[in-house]
Amino acid sequence: MFGTIVNALAIIAGSLLGLFFSKGIPDNYKEIIMSGVGLSVVLIGIKSSLVSDSLMIVIFSVIIGAVIGEFLKIEMRLELFGKFLERLVASKSSDTSSFARGFVTASLVFCVGSMAIVGSLESGLTGNHQTLFAKSVLDGVTSVIFASAMGLGVMFSAIAVFLYQGMITITAGFMKGYLVPETIAQMTSVGGLLILAIGLNMLKITTIKVGNLLPAVFLPLLYFMGQQLLSTF
Repeated sequence: MFGTIVNALAIIAGSLLGLFFSKGIPDNYKEIIMSGVGLSVVLIGIKSSLVSDSLMIVIFSVIIGAVIGEFLKIEMRLELFGKFLERLVASKSSDTSSFARGFVTASLVFCVGSMAIVGSLESGLTGNHQTLFAKSVLDGVTSVIFASAMGLGVMFSAIAVFLYQGMITITAGFMKGYLVPETIAQMTSVGGLLILAIGLNMLKITTIKVGNLLPAVFLPLLYFMGQQLLSTF
């Protein structure tokens, strides 16, 4: 869990720095910064989504994951949690929708990528935290930019990161035998598509409920586990 704790603290530190600098940044600069970040997120998503050649598994994972996520209403629950946090810590004069948007967007960006999954697994299986340390640096820098443009909600994405990566770290032993390179590549490609969707949302091109797509990231793993189970009969 040490790597995940460092990651969460890096997000908090970066967000505090971003909030400090945001006071002197005019709104038009914040808007163009967000556009630049959105374009960068799109680029990361495109690059990650092309890792796997198993297109059918990636496509079906996204479709089935969307159905599961819509049924569970993950996006709505994330937004409600963001609004709950806002009521606890933010001033009454603050923009609740902006707080929730910052929380949801940052949580998705920091949790969806392959580094969150692979790094958490390495941390749980071998005690090697190097991937999560590298992710901490990236997330810390990103949170400076996000917080300067989207506000206090970004800092509280550290809670989502801690819970998400912590859960993967704790359950790593169970998943060890199923995480072959091909499965990791498929999970990375699915995650890349979700990151691409986040970038398009940030650019206000789409309004995709990316939170409802989160189950898709783990479906390639479940598919491989099912294959292994059937092969034993």
